[in-house]
Amino acid sequence: MSLFLSLRKAVAAIALAGLAVPAVTVPAHADQAKGGQGEARRELRAGNVLPLRQIEKSVIPRMRGARYLGPEFDSGAMIYRLKFMEDGGRVVFVEVDARSGRVIRTRR
Repeated sequence: MSLFLSLRKAVAAIALAGLAVPAVTVPAHADQAKGGQGEARRELRAGNVLPLRQIEKSVIPRMRGARYLGPEFDSGAMIYRLKFMEDGGRVVFVEVDARSGRVIRTRR
């Protein structure tokens, strides 16, 4: 009977260890995913870029009939990339200079 209890405790310990690993790795992955957003916030606080909301107010009305899917920030190029989906499923990216708010290009 004691062998059964020892085996049962070992299995429980292994199962708990397996559950602990994802809990440790998920926050690290989440931090990496937020890197662009964090960089955009730092640049905004430093006064180097315009607020995203200001850029969205300028660009979204120009994209009539397209559904806005969200932004990305490229800190190397200092651009916001706004993603839209047109009727029919075509994805459109509008690249905007984050410093001036000027549309650089639209890629379909």
